[in-house]
Amino acid sequence: MVYKNRPFKTILFGFAFSPKLEINILETTRIAHFFNAKLILLHVGSKTTENEAKITSFLNKTEYKDLDIEVKWEEGDPINVITTACKTSNIDLLILGALQKENMYKFYVGSIARKLTRKVCCSVLLLIKPSKERVPCKNIVVNGLDAPDTPLTINSAFYIADALGSPQITIVEEILQKDIHVTVQDDKTLKKANIVKERLKHREEQRVREIIKDIPDTCKKGIKIKNQGIFGKRGYSIGHYAEIVRADLLVMNAPSKTGILDRIFPHDIEYILSDLPTDLFIIRNQFDSENK
Repeated sequence: MVYKNRPFKTILFGFAFSPKLEINILETTRIAHFFNAKLILLHVGSKTTENEAKITSFLNKTEYKDLDIEVKWEEGDPINVITTACKTSNIDLLILGALQKENMYKFYVGSIARKLTRKVCCSVLLLIKPSKERVPCKNIVVNGLDAPDTPLTINSAFYIADALGSPQITIVEEILQKDIHVTVQDDKTLKKANIVKERLKHREEQRVREIIKDIPDTCKKGIKIKNQGIFGKRGYSIGHYAEIVRADLLVMNAPSKTGILDRIFPHDIEYILSDLPTDLFIIRNQFDSENK
């Protein structure tokens, strides 16, 4: 799928009155500007004169004065309110702030954000490092899984790179160790295992190249594209890779929804959510969401 229109036309930022609220609003309005999107700020809780004044004060400090911004206040259960708002307001992207673990330079997603990541009908951006002043996005890592939604995710990554001015995209194909089917016992089996690995990497890179080939050259102009095959646990491996290369953004498929039999989410994205390496952009196929 190649985007003919803006994929993120309406953005919802679900906020609480945390110490990072001001900086999160500055970052969120900046993203809305780059995506040329309407921005809705939603607080699940009471609307007071003091809280309203705080939001107005923060919005007055934003760089972009021509944004279409709406502030909403609703009472109720945060998960239900935000999930419903994403549907009724035709939200394309939900932005949530991630929390820092105490006494550690790592970030994690709280229980509400985790549940929203699973339940909402739209894409989700988890911010772990919002900035008062803009920090350029220089390197985007995106998953290249052999999955139905991966072409959409890769297309989205190119749109995001273009909007944010990122000069590089690395597409990571995570290959499971069990796919090697060779037990290393000596030099001979080690050599055989290495041959199998190279064949698997070549196969995966060829599959990704076919996806990239379908993206118009105009969408790829000025962007350095790198393919990287890695072996290990899905989710954990790409998260570790994004941390090692100091990626500014990690773009992933949304977790599959299979009800009671849902096993993909805990084993894949759950690794990343428990130890976020960088800002995480989860791309959800909204057409599929509407038909589930």
